[in-house]
Amino acid sequence: MSQLELLLAEPQGSQPNWVQPPQSMPDGGRWRIVRSGHNVVGFVLLRSKRRSIGFVIGDDGLRVTAPNWVTLVQIDNAVIEKMSWILTKLQDWQRRKDSMAMSHTRWQSGGELPYLGCPIVLRVGVPGAHIPHGSPHFEGDHNAPQAGQCLWLPLPLDADNSRIREMAQAWLQGRARNWFQDRLNHFLRKTGLSITKWRLSSAGTRWGSCSSDGNIMLNWRLIHFSPMVIDYVIAHELAHLREMNHSRDFWNEVEQLYPDYLSAKQILKQFSPDGVPEL
Repeated sequence: MSQLELLLAEPQGSQPNWVQPPQSMPDGGRWRIVRSGHNVVGFVLLRSKRRSIGFVIGDDGLRVTAPNWVTLVQIDNAVIEKMSWILTKLQDWQRRKDSMAMSHTRWQSGGELPYLGCPIVLRVGVPGAHIPHGSPHFEGDHNAPQAGQCLWLPLPLDADNSRIREMAQAWLQGRARNWFQDRLNHFLRKTGLSITKWRLSSAGTRWGSCSSDGNIMLNWRLIHFSPMVIDYVIAHELAHLREMNHSRDFWNEVEQLYPDYLSAKQILKQFSPDGVPEL
């Protein structure tokens, strides 16, 4: 188990959460471990001329800076008092670390990412002469991907992660534009509603939006999810054409448009629009 996993593992029965010091210690730093019930937190302790105890979550985890006159017992008690806050921040820190590590491995040949709710594999190179130069090629059905099918990117074998990410995301955005347009047309025909226009969004906090003048935005990263989740978001935004709120009447409108919306809503609540979901 990695240091991060040890640091942030949920308590199991009476077993403590063991932690290890960082690979390199700052000048004057010392490693301490504090236990509170089943929770165990390790931290780098630094002394300074500051007047109070400070807590910072940095690249190496928790760092506590305390005045020279404060005793170790007082420092440990301060950590215990803030244990809940510290664990929450450390969990956020681990998620960011995990996301960065996953991004590094995802955007390379052999990396996986979800497309329409199905894991596909990125491959770099040109597997056959029939593939136009410079155009990504998906070896399966664009509208019905199967697990393990490859998206071939016409890039050099030594292409770096940023080039792979840029080309793969451009392809995904193109697929999102086509898929969302088809599904919007489906719901508009079904309901008789009309919109002014729609466009793709790259928002980091919202999956979609609808303005009072009928302009809709849909986050292109929805293309990572299964069709049912995409349909829910589209139905959600179209329902705002009749109810510009989230009242009971609004959710009744959503249910009329997409009866199974609760299942899709629960799936989407687990993810944030600022990254690639782990489905």
